[in-house]
Amino acid sequence: MKPVCTFLAAILLLVVFPSADRAQAGAPPGNLRTTAGRLPSRLALAWRFKTGGPVSSSAAVAGGRVFIGSDDGHVYALRLRDGGKLWSFKTGGVVDAPPRVVGQVVVVGSADGVLYALDARTGKPRWRYKTEDKILGGANATPAPNGRGTWIVVGSYDNRVHCVNLATGKAVWTYETDNYVNGMPAITDGKVIFGGCDGILHVVRLADGKALRPVNVGDYIAGSVSVAGRQVFLGHYGNAVVRADIGASKIVWTYRERGFPYLSSPALAPDRVVIGGRDKQVHCIARNSGKGLWTFRTRGKVDSSPAIVDGKVVVGSEDGRVYVLGLADGKELWSYQVGRPVMSSPTVTNGLVIIGADDGRVYAFRAAG
Repeated sequence: MKPVCTFLAAILLLVVFPSADRAQAGAPPGNLRTTAGRLPSRLALAWRFKTGGPVSSSAAVAGGRVFIGSDDGHVYALRLRDGGKLWSFKTGGVVDAPPRVVGQVVVVGSADGVLYALDARTGKPRWRYKTEDKILGGANATPAPNGRGTWIVVGSYDNRVHCVNLATGKAVWTYETDNYVNGMPAITDGKVIFGGCDGILHVVRLADGKALRPVNVGDYIAGSVSVAGRQVFLGHYGNAVVRADIGASKIVWTYRERGFPYLSSPALAPDRVVIGGRDKQVHCIARNSGKGLWTFRTRGKVDSSPAIVDGKVVVGSEDGRVYVLGLADGKELWSYQVGRPVMSSPTVTNGLVIIGADDGRVYAFRAAG
């Protein structure tokens, strides 16, 4: 029999959990959400593209193209320079998950329970891998430990994490938990690390999917985790952000500012952690101590996962705005009023910010002037 939290999570996840992973092509395997390069303090709209439904997915960028999903059930490929549509692919459900680009293959999950591998140039399907429930989080990619090809790792609402061979679309291994897996697994140092709605921070051996030492967090984890060495950072539905040491299998610190959940995924700078909260604030926390450094108040929940680039924080809010904040002090540098909730998380590449919104559009911003 599944734990009681399965029933509770079923209600909450179906209503409020956003896609949790927001990874872009070439993102570090630890899900750090920190991007190199420059970003101006003030931006202007470069282009926008209209889909047929809200855009909770986040973009992957590769080869001069933007790949993103929509609640209209499609995966879209757009030209990076102007947002022109190149192709679209129809799945059997909403596409909240962010695509992952590996070479010339786009890998993306859908609420129809299928993980799709699409040709990045044409959008034609290469294979389909069926799970037993919806996939709302992003897939991660890693070289196979035996040196033979690439493996894709993704979580599903069938309570499992699936490892799939990129070349064939066949299962390598599956790992079963006691509840939904909503976030994108992190992969580092031969380990797959992810939180589950069973309240456990799972650590699994990449080579064969065997469980290593877990950490009991105590409440379900809707977002993706960020990993730096043995240290794992995450927010959870029990109104806290935690740092866990997976070597010692323990919680190092717990940050509780107010009694609201965290569905956002954290971004890591060398000395701080930045995460959005359902208390309508962006929180900046000292990495070593767990002490709060600053908060920035928006007018809506912040389920969007921040991105850190060039000493700045980029994030969306349910209040309908996209924000650029100073990483040092949390002061607002710029914002743009979309007008509908921004639950998507930003992708930043070469000074361009790409993000989706509930008005069904994908927005791109670049330097003003």
